Amino acid sequence: MAWELISEKSHFERPFLSLYEEVISTPSCPNGIEWYVVRRPQAVVVAPLTPNGDFLLIRQERVSIRREIWEFPAGQADADDRGCLLQTAHRELAEEAGVETHKPLIPLGHFFSSPGLTSEQCHLFLAEEVQPRAGGATPEATEAILECRAFSCSELRRMVSCGEIVDANTLAIFARLAARGSISF
Repeated sequence: MAWELISEKSHFERPFLSLYEEVISTPSCPNGIEWYVVRRPQAVVVAPLTPNGDFLLIRQERVSIRREIWEFPAGQADADDRGCLLQTAHRELAEEAGVETHKPLIPLGHFFSSPGLTSEQCHLFLAEEVQPRAGGATPEATEAILECRAFSCSELRRMVSCGEIVDANTLAIFARLAARGSISF
């Protein structure tokens, strides 16, 4: 039996966040199960790699956790198509880190950020040989990016292992890069 939407009720809708109460028929519960789902557009996470092999991370204020954290540039896509995801990745590199690359971005797959709560799917990309762009970073008015800094692979590994990196996006792309052998320690 396939998954089937039996009913849905919208409780809240904004451009980048919607809350729905759904009744879904699942393979193990064919009569349906009631669930609340936060719908969000697809997102991208980009690991910017400098020509000398360092990764750029941004330090950003995150209001929901009331902390400043180190993370890779990321953002929500305006549409679901592959071309838009690549455009979003380039946009986030420019806006948040103030860099660009003329090499093709390397897709690293995707993951679901919190599948028990949201439908958000994050697409991972590696951007090689990033260079500063004219005009630098241009964050959105709602973003508080405090710093962009280069870290060696060993520094990044230390930050992950000691819990200094707590952002799921950054942890996911780090794990994917490590599993693929794209980074060395």
